[in-house]
Amino acid sequence: MPRTELTPPPAPLLTLDLLTADGSGLVAEVEAYLASLPAPARTPVPYACPLGSVLRPWYDGHRAPRATLLDRALRRPARPAPVTAAEHLGLASRYIAAHGWLQGAMWDASGRVCLLGAQAAVLAHGFGTPATVRTARVQLMEVLHATGRPVNSPDEYNDRPATRQADVHRLLDRAAARAARLGL
Repeated sequence: MPRTELTPPPAPLLTLDLLTADGSGLVAEVEAYLASLPAPARTPVPYACPLGSVLRPWYDGHRAPRATLLDRALRRPARPAPVTAAEHLGLASRYIAAHGWLQGAMWDASGRVCLLGAQAAVLAHGFGTPATVRTARVQLMEVLHATGRPVNSPDEYNDRPATRQADVHRLLDRAAARAARLGL
């Protein structure tokens, strides 16, 4: 039987000379392409997710109270998380923004709350103490009187027909800023 020689396989059509084991050739090619783009195409812009933003809880930035082992053994609630009066007012505003605002009642079946209901909810979720809430309410009254709105309580202002949710948020923001300036 005659002996036939095997022919070597044909050379590959694509050579991998540009790529090294770490891929630096590809990186250099991408960098060169990006450098060739016009300047406006290279300006960084914040990424906006097409599906919307990430939902965050209303108390984001504050550590939620957690029951210790002793708390669980004695079946008592966790100690409240310490917050200042300014932080309490900010949390009340965020609670209203998250759950909705209401006039004429502290809360309703859908979870909406009034100004007092928001403060009570923040306290009930374990942020601050009753003393913190009293200090925050004094700041609300100070802002109301300083801006020419003489009322007997912040709740009376909340329930006025002319008051809107934006007015309540503005009041809470001003009172929080005043409390922060005073170190409360």
